[in-house]
Amino acid sequence: MPSAKILVVDDDLGLRTLMKVRLEAAGYNVTLAEGGVEALARATEEVYELAIVDLKMEGMDGITLLGKLLGIHPTLPVIILTAHGTIASAVEATKKGAYDYLTKPFDPKDLLHRLEKALEVRRLKGEVERLRSLLLERYDFANIIASSEKMQQILRQVTQIAATDSTVCLYGESGTGKELIARALHVASRRASSSFVAINCGAIPEGLLENELFGHVKGAYTGADRTQHGFMQQADGGTLFLDEISELPLALQVKFLRVLQEREFYSVGASQPTKVDVRLVVATNQDLAKAVAAGKFREDLYYRVHVVPISLPPLRERSEDIPLLAQHFVQKFSREIGKEVRGFAADALQHLMLYDWPGNVRELANVVERAIVLATHELITSDLLLLGNKEGQRSRGEVLTLREAREQFEKTYLVQVLTTMKGNVSRAAGLAGKDRAEFYKLLRKYTLDPGAFKGEKAVG
Repeated sequence: MPSAKILVVDDDLGLRTLMKVRLEAAGYNVTLAEGGVEALARATEEVYELAIVDLKMEGMDGITLLGKLLGIHPTLPVIILTAHGTIASAVEATKKGAYDYLTKPFDPKDLLHRLEKALEVRRLKGEVERLRSLLLERYDFANIIASSEKMQQILRQVTQIAATDSTVCLYGESGTGKELIARALHVASRRASSSFVAINCGAIPEGLLENELFGHVKGAYTGADRTQHGFMQQADGGTLFLDEISELPLALQVKFLRVLQEREFYSVGASQPTKVDVRLVVATNQDLAKAVAAGKFREDLYYRVHVVPISLPPLRERSEDIPLLAQHFVQKFSREIGKEVRGFAADALQHLMLYDWPGNVRELANVVERAIVLATHELITSDLLLLGNKEGQRSRGEVLTLREAREQFEKTYLVQVLTTMKGNVSRAAGLAGKDRAEFYKLLRKYTLDPGAFKGEKAVG
């Protein structure tokens, strides 16, 4: 990483000068410090990619300086310079956080090689932390779109569960966000730094599923020319998400039960078991109790996975979330497609609110994406929505009472106004021709949270 900023700390003027010449010749920006006090002053003024610190110095020694530097910049790689007689102390420094040590006199090529390795490790750690931050931003419970009271209750429950290792069983129709909740559980858990591995049990052919789950050893069958880890081992230390667990074949249900009971499994062709530590989250759009009664799901496995059941409501039961989700998808797909679409016309929003959404959030995403592709103006109109067939409409030939129709319209209107004004209650009340007190009363009546309309959040 040429041009990286490197701090060199040594009380030997000759060594400092030599180090500066060699590192600058390699393209690095070098700052010199005569001792610990000067080095700390430099470190508080500027951010360095790496530090080289002499172990034995007058005043503050290298190990003491190491601790103080890491206190200022915890991810800073520090290479300790040491004489042959103090290698044991240098090893001790690596235990206290130093990246590496180098004995004097050192080979210039060896120095540059170690610098490159240390800087690459720092870069990779920074990338991992960046991705982790993105995951937290995407899957943090606070960023999941859920204004409805039903979803708020579920998120409060899931927040408590995340701190445990209990097995969670997510029930819900297809497209209700079961994997989103599973990922949020993982990100909020103590296992967040390890892998989240998701498997759709219904998407993998039965003949391949065991091999995908448990892996195989070399020579297990014709063509198995090397050992391969399965999903189970990939999730070790993290979270394993089994979607559509009702589709797990009975023969594999027996083997999976052993995993839950013994915390170990046999890879295909293995003679010894492999220990594993995973947090299990399963999901299904079926009633597992009925599957047990029908002989399609083992009763003992049912009780193992049905520890903490959570039922996710379909979109038609959380209609106040529809405008928020729809606006989220407008922002998302507008960016991806490269169109300046701002939102929905009033008639389009009304159509979205009255539709039954048999495909739930996934169907809503598809409808909005298609509308943006077809849009020629900044507002999506109802003719662009293409909401399936008339059977998807809530009316279904039923006649609402006057009170039901009025409340349905009133709630739809409030959501529309809040969406338009991005949750600003004063402006929304003014647009609706109500004072703030009256407007707040209506919001409480329909359990609408103005804050949920302010910014873009994750889908849920």
